[in-house]
This record gives sequence, structure tokens and C-alpha cells, in this order.
Amino acid sequence: MDLHGPLGLERKGEGRRKRYLRLSTLSSGFAAIVLAGLSVWTTLSPLHLRHDPPVSLTAAQAEPGPIAEAPTDAPPASENAGIRTSGPQDGANIRHTTTSDGNVVTTFSPTGRKGPVIIGANTTQDPRLAGQPNEDLIEQTAEGDLPIISSSGLRPFDFYARPWSGARGTRIAIVIGGIGLSQTGSQKAIRDLPEDITLAFAATGNSLQRWMQDARRKGHEIVLQVPMEPFDYPSNDPGRGTLLAEERAAGNLANLHKAMAEITNYTGIMNYMGARFLADDKAMDPVMRDIGNRGLMFLDDGSTARSLSGDFAKAIGFPHAYADVVIDGQVDRPAILAKLDELERIARRNGQAIGVGAAFDETIAAVAEWRNEAVARGIEFVGVSALANENRP
Repeated sequence: MDLHGPLGLERKGEGRRKRYLRLSTLSSGFAAIVLAGLSVWTTLSPLHLRHDPPVSLTAAQAEPGPIAEAPTDAPPASENAGIRTSGPQDGANIRHTTTSDGNVVTTFSPTGRKGPVIIGANTTQDPRLAGQPNEDLIEQTAEGDLPIISSSGLRPFDFYARPWSGARGTRIAIVIGGIGLSQTGSQKAIRDLPEDITLAFAATGNSLQRWMQDARRKGHEIVLQVPMEPFDYPSNDPGRGTLLAEERAAGNLANLHKAMAEITNYTGIMNYMGARFLADDKAMDPVMRDIGNRGLMFLDDGSTARSLSGDFAKAIGFPHAYADVVIDGQVDRPAILAKLDELERIARRNGQAIGVGAAFDETIAAVAEWRNEAVARGIEFVGVSALANENRP
């Protein structure tokens, strides 16, 4: 209605406008009916709209990431194509596969490791890189590169450990020390001893980096021998940088760090002598805490019954191992073989045993021969870290 026009009359064109409104209303109604019909048809049709399942974030069922783009001239796939390493996981295999239509598919998978993988460990070092340190496990200091736990929690104790089968049969670890003190002895030990024998490097030795790389590439697990004060010091001197019972904590830690910086890639610290130092709780405390905080084990050579190393390992919470037999207290082949037989009896009784010795010609020859015979009798030889008590807090 036009409020400005005469009552009861319509303006010119008003009739056409009303007809247009009726047609619009009819069109809207028709469109609504068509839409409703389309919705019903879509619901009842067997070819209903696609619905993707929700993405699962469960680690065990996680889908692989997007396929990496590859250049059109990518080389054909091969068994060892594209291997590279990354971070504390130490490696991934990257395999490029060319499909029949010319596309290149890139697949990522963990590196294959030589031999069995130690039960319970997250990762160990790829044998191809065994002579090189993991940069995530190194702290750069004024004393040199020191071992440290990585930001992800990976310890040198775990990463540099020698893999073993995980079987619960009779196990033996033999540690041959003094590597680096004699060129011929070091060379002979690395060359002649089976790779499952652990080697202990003397921090006071020479050319340690060279020997370390040779030993690791051969497959040996290694530990570092740190000189510690014996009861008859200084007439019996373990060498430069000896940790002393009466030394201040700062001085002993400085000497410990200098020794640690001599090489890398070791799973733990082993005492060289040290009967007096290992019996002094005040001197031991800062040293043991530093070893534990760096993700290392402590291997006690068992030469003194007064050692407190095991007590500290339990109290602080870090891996610890204790030798059962010194195999070459008498450097004589028959005597060494007798001690090795004793070591086997202990292992069969307790399930495991640790023997320690030095890189004398007689020791190396006796161990190499006896080890092969013991393997034939069902003994498994493991890196010493496999027999350490964890002592987790």
C-alpha cells in the first residue's frame, strides 16, 4: 500500500510488482524442494561422500611422513643407496625406488646394525661409525671434549656399548688394560684379541686417539683407566694426573677431566691402581658424582676389598661393575689359563663373571686361545657394560 497515494488506489505499476513477488516466492519454494530432494538422494546413494578416518598419533601405529620429492634424474635404487646419519639415533637408511611410471619413492627406515642389538638399550653406535664420537654426547670444555648425557637423555654408557644377544645363558666379560702404554702391546691386543673382549685405555698412554679408532672399528667396547692413589704412593706412582685422597675436590676433578678428554667413545671409567683413593669416601664423592652425571659406568678392577665404588654407585644411582678375577697377577701362561678356568666356574655358578688383565703378550695369547674354547662350551662373551648393575635411583 502506498501511504502517500489516495486511499483505496494503487500507484501505477503496483500490480506488476506484486506479480513479481509471487513469482519470486514460488521460485524460492521450488529451489528448497530441489535441495531437500538432493540431500535425500545423497544420503541414500551407495556412492556417498568420502569420509577420512581420524589420524592416529599412537607411536606404534604412526603413519610415515609425506614422501619426499626427488629430482627427475634420481639414480636407481640400490641396496646401500643414500645412507646418512642423524643425531643420537645414529642413522637412518634412505632408499630411493623408481616405480614403473617414472616416479621416485623415498623410504626411511632405521639403520641395520651389525650383529644382535642389546636388550633394553634404545640405541647403540652404528659399526660403520664406531671410530667417531657422537657429537650429542660431547661437552666442549677447556680441558677438551668430555662425555656428557645428551639433551634427549642418551648416555655414552648406552650408545658406545657393544651389542649382545640378550640371552640369559652364561656370560663372561674380559677386560684387557694398559692400551696405549706400549705400542707393540696395544697393536697386538687390538689385532689378536677377539672383538668381544673389552679394552681399557690408560689415560697416561700415548697415541690414544689412534688406538681408540682402531679398536672401535674392530668392534671392541672400550673403557678409560684413570690413575688413582695406591697405599704406597708415591713410591708406587700410577702416573701423571693421579687422583689423590688428600687432594681438594677441584684438583681431583681437574685431573679427572684431563684424563677423560684423552679419548672419546668409551662406556665408563676404570681405576688404575687406587687402593687408598677408592677407600676414602670424601675424596671419592665428587669424582663418583661427576662420573655418574656424565652417563658413564664405573668398573672396579677388584684389586682392593676396601673399595667404596659400589656403595657410591648405589647411593648416587649409576652403572657399576666389579671384577671377579685378576687373570694375570702371575704373568705365566699356565697360571693365566688356570685363572681363566676359575673365571668360567664363577660364571657358571652366578650366570656371569668379569675378568681383568693387562696387555702382556702372555695374557693376550692365553685369552685369545681360551676364549675360542669357551665359546665352544656355550659361553657368550659380552662387553663389560652388559654385566654392569644399573643402580637406577
